[in-house]
Amino acid sequence: MNDQQLQRYSRQILMPQIDYEGQQKLLASHALIIGLGGLGSPASLYLAAAGVGHLTLVDFDRVEISNLQRQIIHRTADLGRPKIESARDNLLALNPDIRIDTLPGPLDDQALLAAVQAADIVLDCTDNFASRHAINRTCVAARKPLVSAAAIRFEGQLAVFDTRHDSSPCYHCLYPETADTEQETCTQNGILAPVVGSMGTLQALEAVKVLLNLGDPLRGRLMLFDAMTFDIRILKLKRDPHCTVCASR
Repeated sequence: MNDQQLQRYSRQILMPQIDYEGQQKLLASHALIIGLGGLGSPASLYLAAAGVGHLTLVDFDRVEISNLQRQIIHRTADLGRPKIESARDNLLALNPDIRIDTLPGPLDDQALLAAVQAADIVLDCTDNFASRHAINRTCVAARKPLVSAAAIRFEGQLAVFDTRHDSSPCYHCLYPETADTEQETCTQNGILAPVVGSMGTLQALEAVKVLLNLGDPLRGRLMLFDAMTFDIRILKLKRDPHCTVCASR
């Protein structure tokens, strides 16, 4: 690290759990962020600010005015731009020292596998079951840790699926893929901006913990958050021995 980087990350380096070596490890890490909406916005901002040295951003959408209520990485001046370009520019404005690659989505299976294999950790910031299951299958196949979150209305959830650990379940163990799964969306049901922002911020926190092997990440656990009552529940998850995705790993 140069002198400017030492100053930029000084508050993290001060912590003995991170120190100089931990910050160097973050700078050498590569995070794949799929989705630059309500979850991906704060997640990418905090990973960039914390000094994760290489971010790959994936999204297919363009910035719309209804996004700006919660997708805080985009600005009014970005209306109509591809989200990956808007996000890249605003992340580099925050931290010009990091490397940012962009991939216009949606990715086919081969491109998704290549992107996951190249990363150290994957953040699923998408908003539909089809994408989540595809990302989960790829992370299991590539043995990469996955930080997954969701939010709608006043509720959020968060989990870490890390099948490098034999006892860890995958996303499919929690939500089996079925043809009749009902998909609730923010477009239909609404979302309070700070709720989804909180979940995205916690995704970044869990990603840093996994990258640095800090504390006790939410491996094999699901956090449920109710913003109306501020009730937080942590549920233990077990690996499904008959899971069609991860049982044979």
